[in-house]
Amino acid sequence: MTTEAVSKNTLFTPFNVIAGLILVMGAFLTVWRFGWGLGAVTNLDHNNPWGIWIGFDLLCGVALAAGGYVTSSAVYLFGMKKHHAAVRPAILTAFLGYLFVVIALNYDLGRPWRLPYPFVVQSGTTSMLFEVGLCVALYLTVLFLEFSPAALEWLGYKKLRNTIHGCTIALTIFGVVLSTLHQSSLGALYLVAPSKLHPLWYSTYLPTFFFISSVAAGMSMVMLEGWLSHKPLHSKMSKEYLGQHDDLYYSFAKGASWVLLGYCFIKVIGIAVDNEWHLLATGWGQWFLFELLGFALLPSLLYAIGVREKNLKLIRWTALLTVLGIVLNRLNVSLIAFNYHLPSEMRYVPSWQEVGVTLFVCTMLVVTFKFIATRMPIFHDHPAYKDEH
Repeated sequence: MTTEAVSKNTLFTPFNVIAGLILVMGAFLTVWRFGWGLGAVTNLDHNNPWGIWIGFDLLCGVALAAGGYVTSSAVYLFGMKKHHAAVRPAILTAFLGYLFVVIALNYDLGRPWRLPYPFVVQSGTTSMLFEVGLCVALYLTVLFLEFSPAALEWLGYKKLRNTIHGCTIALTIFGVVLSTLHQSSLGALYLVAPSKLHPLWYSTYLPTFFFISSVAAGMSMVMLEGWLSHKPLHSKMSKEYLGQHDDLYYSFAKGASWVLLGYCFIKVIGIAVDNEWHLLATGWGQWFLFELLGFALLPSLLYAIGVREKNLKLIRWTALLTVLGIVLNRLNVSLIAFNYHLPSEMRYVPSWQEVGVTLFVCTMLVVTFKFIATRMPIFHDHPAYKDEH
């Protein structure tokens, strides 16, 4: 087979063709949205001022990017150094997750050049949204610095790389503090809308719910990302990474099992504190139980069984189930159970353009991850730095 034939086979793979079509569609929708405004491409109105660009792209994106602080803190702060090979993939996923959350946010806000304004013209510490914006901006910077050693190794900037690598512990601590703040504050945003959010999802413990569920989301996303990357990026994975693979799954599955179990308990406490037991007998109550039992308690039990039986296949599918549960929870809080009192004809349903932009942003993230992981030392150590661990 000639070199030209090989290059064509490599270029026109099903993934590249589908991703290319989505990117072309996304570029068209981007021009449409910024050229003709929100009204031209969304189903938003005064009753529903935000849609899936906030409910999915932002809330779900931030929660699922929690694998960065969970993995780095486990390795560098809690002594699980045997899993250090999993840190860079987790940090890259988190960095790209937050980066594309900010990009997606611009589609909802418009006027990207005014994104820095809240740091100059703002209400200060009295604004929860300012705190979220500040923490996300700072944490995105931290993630960039945590990711940068891999890029600097690839580029050959050894001195700068060693300087930033020496700040790993400080960056990890700062990242954990910032993540604790903004993960919980995203839940706290909805405390100002007790009359709009259904009582089963509204609770004064919303910040706690969001933070604890983000821990489970982070561990599950690390396992899911490892599973999905295993086949297409296997040639880029070192023996050390592959050797730690199974043990990482068992450790994170065990941790996620306990976290999800604790999450279920505090959700029940939230119902008890507000005395909303009677609402469980309603249609909304059945939907609430479907989310809690099917996507929190069940994964907790499946993780425990998977660890006990050493069943990697079960753990992987449970990671997917948990990620879907986090997505469902964030959509319930931000969209489905929000404005629950409105008649069905006034409820929000995303337009195809909104779905297209979300698909576009997700595709850009995957393509960027693949581009970086196939070129930089993400799943393997750079030969010049192998002896550091």
